[in-house]
Amino acid sequence: QVHVVESGGGLVQPGGSLRLSCAASGRTFSSFDMAWFRQTPGKEREFVATVNWSGATTQYADSVKGRFTISRGDAKNTASLQMNSLTPEDSAVYYCAAGRPWSETDTQTEAGYNYWGQGTQVTVSP
Repeated sequence: QVHVVESGGGLVQPGGSLRLSCAASGRTFSSFDMAWFRQTPGKEREFVATVNWSGATTQYADSVKGRFTISRGDAKNTASLQMNSLTPEDSAVYYCAAGRPWSETDTQTEAGYNYWGQGTQVTVSP
């Protein structure tokens, strides 16, 4: 069993920054790709960013490119998401996911990841 836990969510003003952290633990015998998704009420969960198992490559949604940065942590199967220049449209529940996508297309879809965290709320508001 693999457990994924996110932390770091909270309330931030527009233009501010926030850093989310994620850790996958348990039966993690291999290095996973790590990803962040987000979801707001009335919308489907959307891809935000991912970093591959080695940390060599990253991918971002167009909506966050240039503002968000995903990186792997020092410990295996940990990751962070640095969010800068936040806007109210970034408000959502952010979910961390871990897995080994079989294809490049799956790296940006929910189906590409086997393990998910419970989510952490990010609210961008004056």
